[in-house]
This record gives sequence, C-alpha cells and structure tokens, in this order.
Amino acid sequence: MAYYHRLGKIPPKRHTQFRQPDGSLYKEELVSSKGFSGIYSNLYHIYNPNSVRSIGTPKPFDWKIAEGHGLNQTHLKTAGVETTGEDYLSARRMLMKNNDVMMGICSPKRRKMDSYFKNADGDELIYIHDGKGVLYSQFGKLEVEKGDYVVIPRTTIYRFEFEEEGPLRLLIIESHGPIETVKRYRNEVGQLLEHSPYCERDIRPPHELHIEEEKGEYLVQIKKQGVLHQYSYDHSPLDIVGWDGYLYPYALSIYDFEPITGRIHQPPPVHQTFQAWGFVICSFVPRLFDYHPLAIPAPYNHSNIDSDEVLYYAEGEFMSRKGIDRGSFTIHMGGLPHGPHPGTVEKSIGAKSTEEYAVMLDTFRPLQITTDALEFVDKDYPMSWTED
Repeated sequence: MAYYHRLGKIPPKRHTQFRQPDGSLYKEELVSSKGFSGIYSNLYHIYNPNSVRSIGTPKPFDWKIAEGHGLNQTHLKTAGVETTGEDYLSARRMLMKNNDVMMGICSPKRRKMDSYFKNADGDELIYIHDGKGVLYSQFGKLEVEKGDYVVIPRTTIYRFEFEEEGPLRLLIIESHGPIETVKRYRNEVGQLLEHSPYCERDIRPPHELHIEEEKGEYLVQIKKQGVLHQYSYDHSPLDIVGWDGYLYPYALSIYDFEPITGRIHQPPPVHQTFQAWGFVICSFVPRLFDYHPLAIPAPYNHSNIDSDEVLYYAEGEFMSRKGIDRGSFTIHMGGLPHGPHPGTVEKSIGAKSTEEYAVMLDTFRPLQITTDALEFVDKDYPMSWTED
C-alpha cells in the first residue's frame, strides 16, 4: 500500500506505555515486511497475541501439478461451476501455479467462516466476481461486493461473511511476493500520479474497528509451506483497539479503473492494475475503441516469448474470442503465438466501444495447470484458430 491509515485508539508515540482502563498495558504488535525495512503497521491488543491455547494436527493444503498437459493453448470451462466445496478454505481450487503465483476459483456452500485464516505463505488478491459481504480482520471491517479486488497482505488474520442471497463466485490469486500498486504510476514518495488509471480515492481501507473482547475458543488456521496449521487461542485475534501504518487489507473496484485508450490498439500494459514478483495483473473494462480512421480494434496476433497470459472472463462478450463464457479461463502459453479467432478481426472494424470485463494474469515464468484443472480442460481449444 502507498498511504498511511489509522483506526481506533493509539498512543502518541510508538513503543511507549499505553494502558487499559484497568491499568494493565495494551500489548503492542508490529506487523512488518522485509524484516524491518518494508511497509508495516503497529497494532494494540487487549490480550497477548502470543498466548496459544493448543495446537492441532496440521492438514495438507496444496495443489499438485498435472503431468503431461504439454505446450497447449488452454481453455478451462469453469463457467458452469456452482459450488467448489463446503467452506472458504475447502472450496479453494487452484487451477494453475508456478513458484511465484497460484490462481483458482472458490465458490463455498457456507457463506460465513467459522474460524479465522492466516496466509503466512503469500499475499492474496480476491476478485469478487459474484457476491457481497464483509471482510473482518485485525484491521477492522471492510465491506466488499461484486467487482472488487480485495488485497490481503500475508499474515493478516481474517474471516469472510458473505450474504446468503445470490451466487458467490471468487477468483483467488496467491502471490509469493507482495502485491503492490504499479511502480510507473507512483511518484518518488509513493503517491499515485495524475495519469494513473486509479488513485487513492478509489482505494478503500477498513473503515471501522471490529473488536472482539469475549474469551472463548478461537481457531486460527495458518497456511505455511502448503500446510494448514491449527492454532487455538482463548481470545479472539480481533482484539485490536487501534492501529496505524501502511500495511493493511484494502479493496479497489474494477468499476473504478479508468481505461487508457489511443488512436490505435493499445498493448496490455495500459491495463495493468497491480504488480508482484514474477507477474502482473491487468483489468479489461468498458472503453472506447481506437479512433484512427483505419484502426483495427481487435488485438493483433502476438507471441509471448517470456510470459504466460491468463484471462479470466468476468462480464460481456469478448470481440476476439469465440466459445468463451462468463467465468472461463484462457491460458496462452509462452512459445506459441495467439490472437483473435477467425472472423473476429473483420467483425471488430468499425466498432466504437466494448462493454467487456476481464482479469488478466501475465507471468514471467511458465505456469502449469494443476490436477484440479483437468476436469475443465476444453480439448478442442488449441485447434480453435483453424478456419473452416
């Protein structure tokens, strides 16, 4: 994150006495990145955050690479999936991965989490494709809804409560490194520049604390090295009376992303929304098409020589693709050219605008699909550019 935020009660100076009404000290916790050299926040607990009641049996929480898929342009037909598991964690189905990033879907039957989750392996980006709810964390309440990117820094302890009505469809991206705003859109002190496609006004941090003071049994499931570790406490991890800093979860709506357009077709970097180690995330949103008199709105054929490109289709009809539904993935692998399907180039000429929405993941190391993805593979897709 790029700007300072604070909620609740905090002392005037860091690392100084800050007492509760009964005279005891609040327990200060520094949540920091890159050792003590990156962004951080200071949190103030009612109870000791180190006070563990018991540790349960760890559970495997990882996804295996599918063997033999090979170098194939890939379409994952996940549009018809209604639910993917019982709860928020068991419903996660990661469909592709490498050492930098994992990407998958999550549509749980149960809308409210009955335990807390902490990802100690990586930052998370949750795209709310369908649904509405609240993210509760140490940093407070954050309302989320359809179209939101929810960025959750590693080690954030949280739980979701989604509304019971309507569909719930989440796109999950887990990053080995921090998920950040785009460097070229920031000035030397981190403020988003005037030509950035979004600014700090569009970013929504937690807006009020959610303090849980009652004693009881509270389970925190911690993901570390592909395992869910079971930690029980006799107090809630959401016992924070105040915090301040630069590290916290936040939401940014894809509907607030302002597209950059030009006289001729603009390349994918103009759609970039986030950056991380080894990949970028882009947003395709409704926009006016190119206005050169001979412009071709459909994208040109291109060869990815050093990246794999994933598109998750959220809304609308994509002019360059045939046979792709809302909620589908396409994976165009480095080493092969790809481009618009036959007939779509001519069809696009003269079009003035598009109403499409999509999330794109571009990686700089090869992606591999997981065994969870095999049931969704469209075997005919690699040949779908062949003209009849």
